[in-house]
Amino acid sequence: MLPENLIAELYRLGCILVGEFRLSSGKTSPYYIDPRKIPSNPKLFDDITDVYIRIIRGLGEVDRIAGIATAGIPIATLVAYKLGKPLIYVRRERREHGTASGIEGELNPGDRVIVVDDVATTGESIRQAVRAIREKGGVVGHSVVLIDREQGAGRLLAEDGVVLTSAATARSLFEQLRLKGLVSEEDYGRIMRYLEGGDV
Repeated sequence: MLPENLIAELYRLGCILVGEFRLSSGKTSPYYIDPRKIPSNPKLFDDITDVYIRIIRGLGEVDRIAGIATAGIPIATLVAYKLGKPLIYVRRERREHGTASGIEGELNPGDRVIVVDDVATTGESIRQAVRAIREKGGVVGHSVVLIDREQGAGRLLAEDGVVLTSAATARSLFEQLRLKGLVSEEDYGRIMRYLEGGDV
């Protein structure tokens, strides 16, 4: 679903990196996905959010778009604006002042909400957002991300009755980059072994 030209552009801008990287989990990875540069490139930002919109339009009726702090918020904002839908966003931590809410924006009981983020890894942050929205009466059946790292997010979210849809998987990204000669056969092999749970 993510066009080849956009994959190449993400790589060119350094949103897809090959090397050795420490993840927030403490584990190391032979690649890193950093979509936070996308909003700094208006044409790419426009094209990427159009990809989200094509996916969302295929998922049925939606009342609100929800972003997850922080990287999911700019994406969700532009997607909601283009779709003409209200935006809400979910904080990583509940506020301790004011309304002490974990959700910003207007959410009504029964609202059908699609949760938007940039990258899915384990799915834990998306699951927390889904649960926060459901606590307020929102109905969530889908989450949409740009890239699924294929490290358990889909399975985890399915346990909560949420379907994860991605524009690309880590495998599809690196297959395209290898075919374009942007990633070496050696690096591609390391990444595939990593994705299969083997040694890198």
